[in-house]
Amino acid sequence: MGAPDLISIDEARKRVLAEVEPLGAERVAPTLGRVLAEAAIAREHLPPFDASAMDGFAVPGGEASTLRIEGESRAGAPSPSPLAAGTACRISTGAVVPEGTHAVVPVERTEVLDGDVVVPATGAGANIRRAGEDVRTGETAIAAGSEIGPAEIAVLASLGMPEVLCARLPAVAIAATGDELVEPGADLAPGQIRNSNVYALAAQADRAGANVVMREHVPDEFEATREVLARALDSADVVCVSGGVSVGPHDHVKAALAELGVGERFWGVRLQPGKPTWFGTRDGRLVFGLPGNPVSAMVTFHLFARPALRAMQGADPGIQAASARAGEPLRRNAKRDQMVRVRLEHDGDGWIVRPTKEQGSHVLTSMLGAGALAHVPAGEGDIGAGERVDIELL
Repeated sequence: MGAPDLISIDEARKRVLAEVEPLGAERVAPTLGRVLAEAAIAREHLPPFDASAMDGFAVPGGEASTLRIEGESRAGAPSPSPLAAGTACRISTGAVVPEGTHAVVPVERTEVLDGDVVVPATGAGANIRRAGEDVRTGETAIAAGSEIGPAEIAVLASLGMPEVLCARLPAVAIAATGDELVEPGADLAPGQIRNSNVYALAAQADRAGANVVMREHVPDEFEATREVLARALDSADVVCVSGGVSVGPHDHVKAALAELGVGERFWGVRLQPGKPTWFGTRDGRLVFGLPGNPVSAMVTFHLFARPALRAMQGADPGIQAASARAGEPLRRNAKRDQMVRVRLEHDGDGWIVRPTKEQGSHVLTSMLGAGALAHVPAGEGDIGAGERVDIELL
């Protein structure tokens, strides 16, 4: 079999996202990283009542006057009586404003004398938080497809929602092929390297909101490859396998996937690093054949698998595109677009990017400190220092 016809990064993403099918939903406690499967509709006002924004006095009129102090409204302990003419009620921040209140006067603007309080002229409604000022009953507080973060957890708690309907977490199976791979704790024999891809891809999947259900090391044997991939397809919504997707005598992934009924959607992207990326599907399951080089595996997971995992949960694919200035020349590849691992710096005119270090696909430490991938289009020459370059935040 010859070399594949290469497609663009954008075309590869389009083909991946076109195959995504939304997952089912489940009712769970609001949890960081989960994605709402339905809008959170307020069942009550937020705030639920008119409340004081200050410690001070609730007053019945706006003119400067001396008022008799009667009663107190504290947070969690409202005053039982409406506010009478000629009186003022002590009030705490967050406490219910008594009926008949014109405004709340901060304590530092008042003077207390023998049971009376002297207040200045105050505009109507001053220092009062109105019921429903934040969210009104029946309004959408948080849209479907939103990822739950700390602010979402706070809002849901404030609205009395101990459980919400969220998309099911995608189940992900990860496998790394290669006779040369050994686990991190093992001693290295001649020709061996440690298996970093399983750990890196599992961490990326976890950060993308997935549930990693399988991690396997696969020797370079057809039957072993087929067996592991068969189990992966039975247990996961998404399968990521690194290595073994080329055409060498020890590359068995494509043949095993074909025998298992996985249909190829593309093989080969006009990308450095990541040219031999493969993608296919079977019965709604997505299969990513990622390169074996560790940087290539991480970059292609970010570009293709991560958006799919988010879209499966009904979330925005999360492609965070931006623009920056090159802090130094970035050499082009004549035939392939490059995704250069870059550090982000900032000056008064915006972002500046510089390569983390040598950019070889085997240089795993080039991922350390990378805040973005700089998209360097194919062509001749350099992107000069100071020129604009598109970036994708990591």
